Amino acid sequence: MLGRLARGLAAAAFGGTCFLCRGAAGGVLCEACEADLPRLAGPRCARCALAAPEGAAQCGRCLARPPAYDATIAALAYEFPADVLVQALKFRGELALAPLLGGLLARALPPGTRADVLLPVPLSGARLRSRGFNPAMELARPLAAATGARLEPRLAGRVRDTAPQMELAYAARAANVRGAFGCARDLEGAEVAVVDDVMTTGATLEELAATLKRAGASRVVNWVLARTPPPADA
Repeated sequence: MLGRLARGLAAAAFGGTCFLCRGAAGGVLCEACEADLPRLAGPRCARCALAAPEGAAQCGRCLARPPAYDATIAALAYEFPADVLVQALKFRGELALAPLLGGLLARALPPGTRADVLLPVPLSGARLRSRGFNPAMELARPLAAATGARLEPRLAGRVRDTAPQMELAYAARAANVRGAFGCARDLEGAEVAVVDDVMTTGATLEELAATLKRAGASRVVNWVLARTPPPADA
Protein backbone atom coordinates (compact mmCIF):
# COMPACT_ATOMS: atom_id res chain seq x y z
CA MET A 1 0.00 0.00 0.00
CA LEU A 2 2.73 2.45 1.02
CA GLY A 3 4.77 1.61 -2.09
CA ARG A 4 1.81 2.19 -4.42
CA LEU A 5 1.02 5.49 -2.73
CA ALA A 6 4.66 6.62 -3.00
CA ARG A 7 4.79 5.71 -6.68
CA GLY A 8 1.57 7.59 -7.29
CA LEU A 9 2.86 10.70 -5.53
CA ALA A 10 6.14 10.47 -7.45
CA ALA A 11 4.34 10.18 -10.77
CA ALA A 12 2.31 13.27 -9.91
CA ALA A 13 5.38 15.19 -8.75
CA PHE A 14 7.70 14.33 -11.64
CA GLY A 15 5.21 13.83 -14.46
CA GLY A 16 6.27 10.28 -15.28
CA THR A 17 9.90 11.20 -15.97
CA CYS A 18 12.97 9.88 -14.18
CA PHE A 19 14.42 12.42 -11.76
CA LEU A 20 17.97 11.61 -12.87
CA CYS A 21 17.94 10.91 -16.61
CA ARG A 22 14.57 12.48 -17.52
CA GLY A 23 13.54 9.34 -19.36
CA ALA A 24 10.16 7.68 -18.91
CA ALA A 25 9.59 6.27 -15.43
CA GLY A 26 6.73 4.86 -13.40
CA GLY A 27 8.06 6.46 -10.23
CA VAL A 28 10.89 8.73 -9.16
CA LEU A 29 13.56 6.80 -11.07
CA CYS A 30 13.53 4.63 -14.15
CA GLU A 31 14.63 1.01 -13.74
CA ALA A 32 18.09 1.69 -15.20
CA CYS A 33 18.85 4.61 -12.86
CA GLU A 34 17.58 2.74 -9.82
CA ALA A 35 19.81 -0.19 -10.77
CA ASP A 36 22.77 2.23 -10.98
CA LEU A 37 22.41 3.38 -7.38
CA PRO A 38 25.65 2.61 -5.47
CA ARG A 39 24.35 0.07 -2.98
CA LEU A 40 26.90 -0.88 -0.36
CA ALA A 41 28.50 -4.27 -0.92
CA GLY A 42 31.38 -6.32 0.43
CA PRO A 43 32.32 -6.96 4.06
CA ARG A 44 31.17 -4.10 6.29
CA CYS A 45 31.89 -3.23 9.90
CA ALA A 46 28.71 -3.90 11.87
CA ARG A 47 29.49 -0.91 14.10
CA CYS A 48 30.18 1.88 11.60
CA ALA A 49 29.31 0.40 8.15
CA LEU A 50 32.75 1.10 6.69
CA ALA A 51 34.64 -1.59 4.81
CA ALA A 52 36.07 -4.30 7.07
CA PRO A 53 38.34 -7.29 6.45
CA GLU A 54 36.61 -10.46 5.28
CA GLY A 55 35.19 -12.29 8.28
CA ALA A 56 35.77 -9.42 10.73
CA ALA A 57 32.75 -8.24 12.69
CA GLN A 58 34.26 -4.79 13.22
CA CYS A 59 36.85 -2.63 11.52
CA GLY A 60 40.14 -1.65 13.16
CA ARG A 61 38.91 1.86 13.97
CA CYS A 62 35.93 0.60 15.98
CA LEU A 63 38.03 -2.04 17.75
CA ALA A 64 40.60 0.58 18.75
CA ARG A 65 38.04 3.18 19.83
CA PRO A 66 34.53 1.72 20.20
CA PRO A 67 31.93 4.40 19.40
CA ALA A 68 28.94 5.10 21.64
CA TYR A 69 26.54 3.70 19.04
CA ASP A 70 26.22 -0.08 18.77
CA ALA A 71 25.60 -0.63 15.06
CA THR A 72 25.12 1.15 11.74
CA ILE A 73 23.08 0.13 8.72
CA ALA A 74 23.56 2.16 5.53
CA ALA A 75 21.85 1.64 2.20
CA LEU A 76 24.10 3.45 -0.28
CA ALA A 77 27.58 4.83 -0.80
CA TYR A 78 27.56 8.61 -0.91
CA GLU A 79 28.62 8.91 -4.53
CA PHE A 80 26.96 9.56 -7.87
CA PRO A 81 24.03 9.34 -8.38
CA ALA A 82 23.02 8.84 -4.74
CA ASP A 83 24.65 12.16 -3.81
CA VAL A 84 22.48 13.96 -6.38
CA LEU A 85 19.33 12.57 -4.77
CA VAL A 86 20.44 13.37 -1.22
CA GLN A 87 21.41 16.93 -2.12
CA ALA A 88 18.14 17.49 -3.99
CA LEU A 89 16.17 16.46 -0.91
CA LYS A 90 18.39 18.23 1.58
CA PHE A 91 19.19 21.51 -0.13
CA ARG A 92 16.45 21.97 -2.75
CA GLY A 93 13.54 20.63 -0.73
CA GLU A 94 12.54 17.93 -3.23
CA LEU A 95 10.34 16.23 -0.65
CA ALA A 96 8.81 13.88 -3.23
CA LEU A 97 12.17 12.04 -3.14
CA ALA A 98 11.78 11.14 0.54
CA PRO A 99 9.50 8.08 0.09
CA LEU A 100 11.93 6.61 -2.45
CA LEU A 101 15.00 7.25 -0.29
CA GLY A 102 13.35 6.16 2.94
CA GLY A 103 12.13 3.03 1.17
CA LEU A 104 15.65 2.23 -0.03
CA LEU A 105 16.88 2.45 3.54
CA ALA A 106 13.99 0.33 4.82
CA ARG A 107 14.84 -2.40 2.30
CA ALA A 108 18.48 -2.34 3.42
CA LEU A 109 17.48 -3.35 6.96
CA PRO A 110 18.02 -7.08 7.54
CA PRO A 111 14.84 -9.10 8.13
CA GLY A 112 13.69 -8.86 11.71
CA THR A 113 15.48 -5.57 12.40
CA ARG A 114 13.62 -3.70 15.10
CA ALA A 115 13.83 -0.75 17.45
CA ASP A 116 11.61 0.61 20.18
CA VAL A 117 11.97 4.24 19.13
CA LEU A 118 12.91 5.98 15.90
CA LEU A 119 14.69 9.33 16.28
CA PRO A 120 15.57 11.58 13.32
CA VAL A 121 18.79 13.50 14.01
CA PRO A 122 17.49 16.82 15.39
CA LEU A 123 18.19 20.12 13.68
CA SER A 124 18.70 23.34 15.59
CA GLY A 125 15.66 25.60 15.74
CA ALA A 126 17.37 28.17 13.52
CA ARG A 127 18.29 25.63 10.86
CA LEU A 128 14.85 24.06 10.92
CA ARG A 129 13.22 27.45 10.43
CA SER A 130 15.63 28.30 7.63
CA ARG A 131 15.22 25.00 5.78
CA GLY A 132 11.57 24.48 6.59
CA PHE A 133 11.90 20.75 7.18
CA ASN A 134 14.25 18.12 8.63
CA PRO A 135 15.56 15.72 5.92
CA ALA A 136 16.13 13.00 8.54
CA MET A 137 12.50 13.31 9.60
CA GLU A 138 11.31 12.85 6.02
CA LEU A 139 13.40 9.67 5.73
CA ALA A 140 12.14 8.41 9.08
CA ARG A 141 8.45 8.53 8.12
CA PRO A 142 8.58 5.60 5.65
CA LEU A 143 10.96 3.75 7.99
CA ALA A 144 8.45 3.99 10.82
CA ALA A 145 5.70 2.69 8.56
CA ALA A 146 7.89 -0.19 7.34
CA THR A 147 9.23 -1.30 10.73
CA GLY A 148 6.49 -0.36 13.17
CA ALA A 149 8.99 1.55 15.31
CA ARG A 150 7.58 4.50 17.23
CA LEU A 151 8.64 7.76 15.61
CA GLU A 152 9.55 10.32 18.27
CA PRO A 153 11.23 13.39 16.74
CA ARG A 154 11.20 15.25 20.08
CA LEU A 155 12.90 12.49 22.04
CA ALA A 156 16.14 14.52 21.97
CA GLY A 157 16.98 17.99 20.78
CA ARG A 158 19.76 20.43 20.07
CA VAL A 159 20.69 22.43 23.12
CA ARG A 160 23.08 24.70 21.22
CA ASP A 161 23.60 25.72 17.61
CA THR A 162 26.64 24.35 15.79
CA ALA A 163 28.34 25.13 12.52
CA PRO A 164 27.30 22.81 9.65
CA GLN A 165 29.53 19.73 9.80
CA MET A 166 30.11 19.73 6.04
CA GLU A 167 31.85 23.11 6.33
CA LEU A 168 34.46 21.78 8.76
CA ALA A 169 37.60 19.68 8.44
CA TYR A 170 37.23 16.09 9.63
CA ALA A 171 39.34 16.70 12.73
CA ALA A 172 37.15 19.60 13.87
CA ARG A 173 33.78 17.86 13.63
CA ALA A 174 33.78 16.02 16.96
CA ALA A 175 34.54 19.22 18.89
CA ASN A 176 31.87 21.09 16.94
CA VAL A 177 29.03 18.82 18.14
CA ARG A 178 30.31 18.10 21.65
CA GLY A 179 27.50 18.84 24.10
CA ALA A 180 25.14 19.76 21.27
CA PHE A 181 22.28 17.42 22.26
CA GLY A 182 20.08 16.94 25.28
CA CYS A 183 17.53 14.32 26.28
CA ALA A 184 15.20 14.86 29.24
CA ARG A 185 13.39 11.53 28.89
CA ASP A 186 14.08 8.37 30.88
CA LEU A 187 15.07 5.80 28.23
CA GLU A 188 15.89 2.99 30.63
CA GLY A 189 16.26 -0.22 28.60
CA ALA A 190 15.06 1.28 25.30
CA GLU A 191 16.59 0.48 21.92
CA VAL A 192 16.76 3.64 19.81
CA ALA A 193 17.33 3.79 16.06
CA VAL A 194 18.74 7.15 14.94
CA VAL A 195 17.96 8.15 11.35
CA ASP A 196 20.19 10.40 9.25
CA ASP A 197 20.73 11.13 5.58
CA VAL A 198 24.54 10.91 5.36
CA MET A 199 27.15 9.54 7.77
CA THR A 200 30.63 10.94 7.20
CA THR A 201 32.89 10.98 10.27
CA GLY A 202 30.08 9.78 12.50
CA ALA A 203 30.77 12.60 14.98
CA THR A 204 27.15 13.79 15.13
CA LEU A 205 25.82 10.26 15.55
CA GLU A 206 28.49 9.52 18.17
CA GLU A 207 27.51 12.54 20.25
CA LEU A 208 23.81 11.81 19.93
CA ALA A 209 24.31 8.14 20.89
CA ALA A 210 26.31 9.16 23.96
CA THR A 211 23.48 11.50 24.98
CA LEU A 212 20.88 8.75 24.58
CA LYS A 213 23.00 6.26 26.52
CA ARG A 214 23.31 8.73 29.41
CA ALA A 215 19.50 8.91 29.40
CA GLY A 216 19.38 5.14 29.86
CA ALA A 217 19.08 3.72 26.35
CA SER A 218 20.39 0.15 26.30
CA ARG A 219 21.25 0.17 22.61
CA VAL A 220 21.58 2.88 19.96
CA VAL A 221 21.81 2.01 16.28
CA ASN A 222 22.21 4.23 13.23
CA TRP A 223 20.00 3.82 10.18
CA VAL A 224 21.55 6.06 7.54
CA LEU A 225 20.76 6.46 3.88
CA ALA A 226 24.31 7.00 2.62
CA ARG A 227 27.80 6.33 3.96
CA THR A 228 30.84 8.41 3.03
CA PRO A 229 34.20 6.61 3.14
CA PRO A 230 36.93 8.26 5.22
CA PRO A 231 39.73 10.19 3.52
CA ALA A 232 42.93 8.25 2.89
CA ASP A 233 44.72 9.93 5.78
CA ALA A 234 41.91 9.57 8.34
